[in-house]
Amino acid sequence: SAHLRHYSRTSRIDAHPDSTLVGLAIARDTDASVFRDRTDAGTRLAAELTRYADRRPVVLGLPRGGVAVASPIAEGLSCPLDIIVVRKLGAPNRPELGVGAIAEHGVRVLNDELVDYLRVSDEHLASVEARERTELQRRVERYRSQHPEVDLEARTAIIIDDGLATGYTARAAVLAARVRGASEIVLAVPVGAEDTVAALAELADGVVALSVPKDFQAVGFWYQDFTQTSYRQVLALLQTGRGNSVD
Repeated sequence: SAHLRHYSRTSRIDAHPDSTLVGLAIARDTDASVFRDRTDAGTRLAAELTRYADRRPVVLGLPRGGVAVASPIAEGLSCPLDIIVVRKLGAPNRPELGVGAIAEHGVRVLNDELVDYLRVSDEHLASVEARERTELQRRVERYRSQHPEVDLEARTAIIIDDGLATGYTARAAVLAARVRGASEIVLAVPVGAEDTVAALAELADGVVALSVPKDFQAVGFWYQDFTQTSYRQVLALLQTGRGNSVD
């Protein structure tokens, strides 16, 4: 069975018969293994994030799919909805295989083990980063022309994606939120691969995952409807989210 898990670098250990993540806290059993769509996932995730409502939160979705999950969370917490734009860095001849990721504010993270294993050259990394940085900037300008950044100084940043596979785009997002001055960073997802969720608990101040299946397979496997979120939908959700209470 899947479990709702709250991970933190400072969490106490809760004894649990199914726990394989010694040293991380597990909150309670849940049946949250399959979601109707991203809105359903966000609505269910929102119920587990109410503890942050009094910490001046800002909800930050990762475009595009993460924004659809983030929208009902921002509404539930009555807080602003914003984004962190990220891009995957693809391997040579296998662009779908990420060897790292970049984010706004000059952030870059690499999977050093994979880079070494695939013998990815510095030249390839520089080339693919330059290309993806250009695309990232294009997307930033497209989104930010209508929705400037929300100030994260002295606020809790709640970063939302529709799931965690390798987690490198999420890593980049966490670092970008730190650059933006967030006092606390929480990463929350409907579903994630067990190793990835545990690893990100070392980087973020807390990680909340509704479902951490042992046989993860892929993010889309855990949704009945995993239709791609459009750019227009993201803009519409951001417009709605800006109407939430600021504090």
